[in-house]
Amino acid sequence: MTERKKLELRTPSDDTEAPALKKKGRGWEISEARLDVLHEQARELRRHSSEAHKALAAKFTAADMEPYTFKRHAVVGSAIVDFNCHKLGMAIVIDEEGQNETLAKRRDKSLESVGIRVMRIKASDILENIDDVLKRITAGMRMRIGDKKVARAAHGKQMREGRMGRERRS
Repeated sequence: MTERKKLELRTPSDDTEAPALKKKGRGWEISEARLDVLHEQARELRRHSSEAHKALAAKFTAADMEPYTFKRHAVVGSAIVDFNCHKLGMAIVIDEEGQNETLAKRRDKSLESVGIRVMRIKASDILENIDDVLKRITAGMRMRIGDKKVARAAHGKQMREGRMGRERRS
């Protein structure tokens, strides 16, 4: 009879060194060749944008949303999103006709697992009623700004409590 392998969890003392962050791909562990292909695909998408994408890009360009800017056809990890706001951790994806839903949902899950909120908007909504779409995007941005403030406050509180605990031990 063969011996079964058992799952062994490492103790924190075993962690002598943190894993190194990859220099390329923002730590997503993407090969350089794959990353180069993604950037080339994004470049092609920027050159040949859909009408809905062009309309939304024009609105973003005309709006003064400092310090929140949306980059067109951005490479985020191993995905290309239509618009990405790095500062907010928010991506906007335009759903075009005939798009593969399974791949889109997989991409959305992978982005959300690393803290990027994905907002999906139908291309027909952009072309037919862009004002309502802009209101939805603005509301999404406000929610994301609020989430970031709450997370920052919680982190600050955690840091203060940690500092106070260290001072008491001293």
